Parts: sequence; structure tokens; C-alpha cells
Amino acid sequence: MAETNTLIPLKVHGVLVDPNTDTQIVVLRDEENSEVLPIWVGTAEGTSIRLALENVIPPRPMSHDLIYSFTSYLGFSVNKIVITEVKNNTYFSTIFLEKDGLEKSVDSRPSDAIAIAVRCECPIFVTPEVLERRGGEDLETWLSKLDQKGSQQPET
Repeated sequence: MAETNTLIPLKVHGVLVDPNTDTQIVVLRDEENSEVLPIWVGTAEGTSIRLALENVIPPRPMSHDLIYSFTSYLGFSVNKIVITEVKNNTYFSTIFLEKDGLEKSVDSRPSDAIAIAVRCECPIFVTPEVLERRGGEDLETWLSKLDQKGSQQPET
């Protein structure tokens, strides 16, 4: 995997509802808003990310809240998540945990990793290779049209 200094930091810009499918789109952007990475996720995962972005605390813990509670209870901290690759239009990611100076990595779906990252306020990174392969030269235009159809897009 790429070293941290070659990774590109991203932030969750918002979560859009895709009116054409039964999915949601997590929009990740770099600090300068020059790079954008949309990741299609399920409704439950998109809702979980949106609730965390809006600081909404559900009456009972959601799955990502539970995972975050387990890691904290066991003494781990989430250092970062990295979106590592894309194969056949499917993104892959890794969650990096640390305890007592020892770093461990856990394979994860990006939607789950992002939902956890938002809760623990850890950095989100992407490899340059993933950004190169994301495709969509007209991505900005497409995303703006999608957003105009009444999607929710909270700022972070």
C-alpha cells in the first residue's frame, strides 16, 4: 500500500440521494475542491454517514456507533481510513487502528469505513491510483445536476 505522504486527504462533502437507483452517493473532496470522489453506498450506510455529519444521536446505537464503541472500549484508536483500490467499479478500503503503539489494519467497505471515520473524526485518504481510475470527465456537471434534483448535501 502507498505511504501516507503519497496519499491524498479527503473530507466528506455530503451525501446525495441518487434518484435513479435505490442508493446514496457519498461525495468526498480534497481541501482545494479540485478532486472529487463519489462512492455509491446503500441507503442504511448513507443515512448513517449523514446522521453522523449532522451530529444526530439516534435513540439506540446504530451499527457504526456500536463498532466505534467497541474499538474505544477495547482501547483502540482509529488513526485513519484509506480507500485503497477500485476493481470492477467496487471500491476497497482499510481502517487503521492503533493500540499501545501497535498499528493494525482491517479490511472494510468504504461506506463502513467512512461512517466510522466521521464518528471518530479521523482522516480519510485515497490512493492516487483510485483517483486516476474513478473516471467521469464530466463528474462535476453530473453531480451538480444530481444535487439540483432535491438531494440532501450537508456541508462539513
